[in-house]
Amino acid sequence: MQDQIGRVIHYYDKIGVAVVKLDKPLKVGDKIKLSHGEDSFEQTIESMQLDHKQITEGKAGDEVAIKVDQMAKEGTIMVR
Repeated sequence: MQDQIGRVIHYYDKIGVAVVKLDKPLKVGDKIKLSHGEDSFEQTIESMQLDHKQITEGKAGDEVAIKVDQMAKEGTIMVR
């Protein structure tokens, strides 16, 4: 069973950034999977921002911005 880390609450199409509301901690370097319906993709977290500042780890409750490899619509689930 996969461990849900968070959910995409906004996606900035022009810059390829997803804002994720975290349910659990997330670190730069973590491998994650993003799923929305039948669509899904995996990637490694290479950078993360909180309030426009680079961070290396987000905690539960944070809304972090993550550069994503593919489109991640609102409601997309992030799992580890």
